[in-house]
Amino acid sequence: MKILLAPSETKRSGGEKPFDINTLSFEQLNPIREELISIYTEIVTSEDIPKIKKLFGLKKDSDIKPFLIDIKKDVTLKAIERYTGVAFDYLDYTTLETKAQEYIDNNVILFSNLFGVIKANDYIPNYRVKQGEMLQDIKIDQIYKKELSSILDEYLDEDIIDLRAIYYNKFYKPSKRYTTLKFLKDDKVVSHWAKAYRGKVLRALATNDIKTIDEFLKLPIDGLSIKELQESKNKIEIIYNIEG
Repeated sequence: MKILLAPSETKRSGGEKPFDINTLSFEQLNPIREELISIYTEIVTSEDIPKIKKLFGLKKDSDIKPFLIDIKKDVTLKAIERYTGVAFDYLDYTTLETKAQEYIDNNVILFSNLFGVIKANDYIPNYRVKQGEMLQDIKIDQIYKKELSSILDEYLDEDIIDLRAIYYNKFYKPSKRYTTLKFLKDDKVVSHWAKAYRGKVLRALATNDIKTIDEFLKLPIDGLSIKELQESKNKIEIIYNIEG
């Protein structure tokens, strides 16, 4: 089982290991990463505050301060611990048992607005790039898309669950059969709280060591019930009712 997950713009500060780009997974992406990191560093270490705020998607001087660093010299955290936000709060990785943490480390692929794709256990610095923002004249999703189709089509050789927001299809859309989720409350699609349920689902996958879609379909998840399955081309969409 491989699980695709979107990042969060909000992140936890701190870390231990120094950043080393050569330790990141999917090393084929390193030339792109190096180019983008160089541009990113040039911006955040400049004195162009309006440009920095635009890149970060932040308005207050106090909010941008934690990110005004040269990330090439920064300390790192495991990516799954670096990212915060609703989905990551509901996953609550640090409270999982060791076996469940290893499941996340080995099976979750994170899409990053700076690093492209990384594994959950890759160590990354504290950075911030607003979703959809360009670095100078480079469209980040497009520069990675050129490489990711071949890289991930080869890598993703197991059942795939796509928990990403639709935006990240701009980076990569699976060519193999994959499964997505939709959450309904009173027959209406939920958006913000979908992030919470993606986190709950991911925690359930890890806790129960789910290896196939067939196992997943049989997995009871607290607060959710399957309403129907919809299939189109190579995609299966599981539609859940939120109970209560």
